[in-house]
Amino acid sequence: MAYDINELVITNEETNKRIQDGIEKNRKGDFTLKTSFKSGEKVHVKLKNHKFRFGCNMFMLDEIPDDERKNELYKEKLAALFNMATVPFYWDATEPTEGHTRYDKNSEKIYRRPPTDLCVEFCEQHGIEPREHALCYDHFFPQWLKGKSNEEVKAHLEKRMKEVSERYADKIHTIEVTNEMFWWDGWVTDFYLAPDFMEWCYKKTAEYFPKNELCINEWTGAIWDTRACAYDAYYMMLENLLMKGCRIDAIGAQYHMFQRAEKYFDDTRRFYNLPHLFDALDNYGRFKKPIEITEVTIPAFTQDAADEESQADVLERLYSVWFSHENVSQIVYWNLTDGYAAFTTPGNMEEGENYYRGGLLRFDMSEKPAYKRLKHLIKEVWTTNEELTADENGEVQFRGFYGEYEVTAGGKTYQVNFDTDGKKAVL
Repeated sequence: MAYDINELVITNEETNKRIQDGIEKNRKGDFTLKTSFKSGEKVHVKLKNHKFRFGCNMFMLDEIPDDERKNELYKEKLAALFNMATVPFYWDATEPTEGHTRYDKNSEKIYRRPPTDLCVEFCEQHGIEPREHALCYDHFFPQWLKGKSNEEVKAHLEKRMKEVSERYADKIHTIEVTNEMFWWDGWVTDFYLAPDFMEWCYKKTAEYFPKNELCINEWTGAIWDTRACAYDAYYMMLENLLMKGCRIDAIGAQYHMFQRAEKYFDDTRRFYNLPHLFDALDNYGRFKKPIEITEVTIPAFTQDAADEESQADVLERLYSVWFSHENVSQIVYWNLTDGYAAFTTPGNMEEGENYYRGGLLRFDMSEKPAYKRLKHLIKEVWTTNEELTADENGEVQFRGFYGEYEVTAGGKTYQVNFDTDGKKAVL
């Protein structure tokens, strides 16, 4: 299955330059530290946490039965690389029977649906920003809603919004309102097909989450397999909702490469056309809103060394494009580990999403090249770690990536946040 990355991924000199220039322009700034130290004093600055969000879903948090070693490795690898994690808020798992919710961390087990409190608590302990997925996602509405009138569904959905808001509005910044509206089959309620479904969902969510970021999310083909123009379906959906007065603060874009191995090369090249990816990002950039790459899966298909290396090569190219673009604010990989993906049983690598081996870790939780490559980029390439010297005014100037810094000088350590260009901090 191994392939030549230079044959699969389409790029050119102009695109490669745009990536490098974009990272320098959009992810870095010029900063000044004003200290009380004398001239010539050494000052060490080290980026501890990116302003940009790198994440994955946390659907397997404490979800592996009878294998505490795997559970601990999962948590260790998650916390070591990411500063964001997607928390499952599928309604059929948070309220599987009417009136019975599963927010409490000691709730009964449902596969790939760890209780919400457990996820949020883990994030708080490890400095990870939790991300909600997804509030009004009809394909995972509970079956007990079937047959209910639109008004009844609205009443239950508003109750859900109220519960989630009261419990998590001050803990989870991004609220994903709708997801995969272009997914046509398998809806649960008739309300999903109502003309006012999306408008009602966004306006009602805005009432319960006035201070949160409201995100829309959509499937892979709607964003990338398009003409990248204002007449693409997702673009017009956004425009229509905004014209109706809906508050949409961020634009979500999935990137799942769920193509079979035998057709992979032919079926994915249109998605691996880097100039076209920029065109698509520029198109949605016209809304002047953050773009969030919400769900990424790049398959390896096998455990052969060459296939796993190819997965890492593709990821590096894609992450570089997204990280460089001025409107992109976060990239969320989907499944951290192989063998625990959707629509099949653990370890069955022939069915469901397990077939693609699209995780960053193998089934035994060992690191694949893809995990190591992302860690190299995020922690070693796209980072700032410098030894500076204070000038005659006790100041140091440096250019670095936006984020939270640890500054060491004079035997003391300080925490400083540089999140805008030209920022000055006084120690």
